[in-house]
Amino acid sequence: MRRVPSRSLAVLVGVVLAVVGTAGTALADDTEQAGRYVALGDSYSAGPLVPPQTGQPAGCLRSGSNFPSVVARGTGATDFVDVSCSGATTADFTVPQKVTFGENPAQFDALTGSEDLVTFTIGGNDIGFGQIIQECALRSPQQPLGAACKDFYGEQLDQRIAATAPKIAAVLKEIGTRSAGARVAVVGYPSLLPDEGPGCFPVVPFSPGDVAWLRGIEKDLNAMLGAQAAAAGATYVDTYTPTIGHDMCRLPGVKWIEGLLPTSPAAPVHPNAQGMEAMGAAVLSAIGAPVPAAA
Repeated sequence: MRRVPSRSLAVLVGVVLAVVGTAGTALADDTEQAGRYVALGDSYSAGPLVPPQTGQPAGCLRSGSNFPSVVARGTGATDFVDVSCSGATTADFTVPQKVTFGENPAQFDALTGSEDLVTFTIGGNDIGFGQIIQECALRSPQQPLGAACKDFYGEQLDQRIAATAPKIAAVLKEIGTRSAGARVAVVGYPSLLPDEGPGCFPVVPFSPGDVAWLRGIEKDLNAMLGAQAAAAGATYVDTYTPTIGHDMCRLPGVKWIEGLLPTSPAAPVHPNAQGMEAMGAAVLSAIGAPVPAAA
């Protein structure tokens, strides 16, 4: 396969960096319609470059086909508010986030206390997701039989995940205070890389050793999110398992996660429209709402 030039890789990982940035009781009846649904979160909620791009500020790269939109349709929400924003960290839930062409207000400001459902993805940018992709894409090809990215980071990412756990706990506590009657769903991250095997170097320029390591890091991040959700009495939504086999190494039409060279409209290393549908279906299933039949 043709090797991707290092200059092209640098441009592509720059796109990734530009996108990602450096507990309740409502819906207790499994078939109950959501009234007010608020979606918070980062780019894995927002759906960068997945058409149609909509909402303000434009720099949040929010899609009208993102998984919150799928959930809103599936629950029949009568009042749907999506304030997710690409590049968001837990800090951006409490303070405004500066983005291209504007500023996204503090995401918690969308919570009025009348919510029936609140969902969010968060934590990836807290551990430095964009920088990790950049470092691995540039370092890993230099040692295709090794694990240069793993060697570079050592134990840093384990430490970052541990440091992010209390931030997730604080997010859940604040949502519980502001939206005491809401069903809260913490949405995990989908399967970015193959769940087993060496990956697909050089198409996705991570060595087999780094693929195994990155896979473990993502699973550890998701496990932390699940543990914090359980501790707060919230629902954890596993989007990793239902997206296995649709990672960025798959062929177009099969993959739901785009690689560094997207073949469908979506940001690099993010879900495309099919991926967003799958994530939405996982959320609907987790909260007991009807899941639309696959197209």
